[in-house]
Amino acid sequence: MRYLPLTDADRSAMLDVIGAKSIDELFADVSRESYLTGPIEGLPPHASEMAVERYMAALAAQNLSAGEAPFFLGAGAYRHHVPASVDHLIQRGEFLTSYTPYQPEIAQGTLQMLFEFQTQVARLFGCAVANASMYDGSTACWEAIAMAGRVTKRGKALLSSGLHPHYVSTAKTMARFNGDIVEYTEPTLTADTDFTALSGAVDGETGCVVVQYPDILGRIGDMTQLAEACHAAGALLVAVVTEPVALGALKSPGEMGADIVVGEGQALGVGLQFGGPYLGLFAIRDPKHVRQMPGRLCGETVDAEGKRGFVLTLSTREQHIRREKATSNICTNSGLCALAFSIHLTLLGEKGLRALAAENHRLACRAADRLAKVPGVEVLNESFFNEFTITVPVESRPLVRDLADKGVLAGVSLGRLYPDGDRRENGIIMAVTETVTSEDIEALASALEEALA
Repeated sequence: MRYLPLTDADRSAMLDVIGAKSIDELFADVSRESYLTGPIEGLPPHASEMAVERYMAALAAQNLSAGEAPFFLGAGAYRHHVPASVDHLIQRGEFLTSYTPYQPEIAQGTLQMLFEFQTQVARLFGCAVANASMYDGSTACWEAIAMAGRVTKRGKALLSSGLHPHYVSTAKTMARFNGDIVEYTEPTLTADTDFTALSGAVDGETGCVVVQYPDILGRIGDMTQLAEACHAAGALLVAVVTEPVALGALKSPGEMGADIVVGEGQALGVGLQFGGPYLGLFAIRDPKHVRQMPGRLCGETVDAEGKRGFVLTLSTREQHIRREKATSNICTNSGLCALAFSIHLTLLGEKGLRALAAENHRLACRAADRLAKVPGVEVLNESFFNEFTITVPVESRPLVRDLADKGVLAGVSLGRLYPDGDRRENGIIMAVTETVTSEDIEALASALEEALA
């Protein structure tokens, strides 16, 4: 098919239809500071192919990758060991090249994989039904808020102070366009979650309450009473899980009464990958709400010969049905990442997942105990899985940068996540997975002792 560029008359006609005076009006929500007004600084205007390769390789060499240093970064993205067999299997041609099956029943292998994936997510989250994945954790969180609004016919969402601030930002951005009310306050550095306060804030206008489990500071709360308060007021409880490995050790959100459970699947099979692509997880506890779920749902059936087969049972995104009836406009379900997640979880099995979770917690406890002995360091948490928060007597952002320059990636500073926050400027979120060694923990503690001396 030939490429036929639009003429000025074509553009003018389209702008007239939508009521815009210029193309610039279509970008009114982008701040002027974000506009590119000239060439990208540092890049030459032109160069040969070999010169570009050398230049890009030099830029890449400036990275300190996760495997090259003691690594304690987390806050929603986690470094776990991904078995080599995961990458080997997803590289197979029938998986690597498959995308959304628009003639889905032809792609029986893809549908079966997604069906198994759904089963794994539903069991992990303690829910009845899971969909065939979503774009990432933050957009899955927003889709849960939107779904709760459709179910309850209410447009107010209460967001826990322990919810990841990037998820909060995504929710607020999306809420601007449909008139929903999103209420949120930033966290205080205490060992307790805000579940009790949220229970008291639920009223007759609340569509849902959104909590993270474990939360951004690594705290673990029992959401049973909060779920009861939500249900008594006719609201739904949404639980967000950014570290699915935690559910190998913790009670699932569905068991505690969460109505919608969403999360980020990056920790299993996907890897850090410099920030993406990642994988959104989405499940519901009550099957009666299944038609309000976003995304797609794969189901099992039998064919004309009575043999087991798989079908696209429900598809409520705007690519498949009329836009006004769609439950989601997200057009990517991260299918290859879902496959990686499913393969990794299959290789682990239930016993392996529990063992992995236990090892994560053991190492995190060892790290917390060692850091608590560093003069000036205080461990905030009374309970945690593989992630906890410490406070230091100096501003954490420059401290974390200095430690990185010395070859220790020492967690995520709260000042980075909450740039306007008082005492939070002294907090650091530490994540400890099975990839961390005793030597790494000692290197971190020694670097902190030297920096704080």
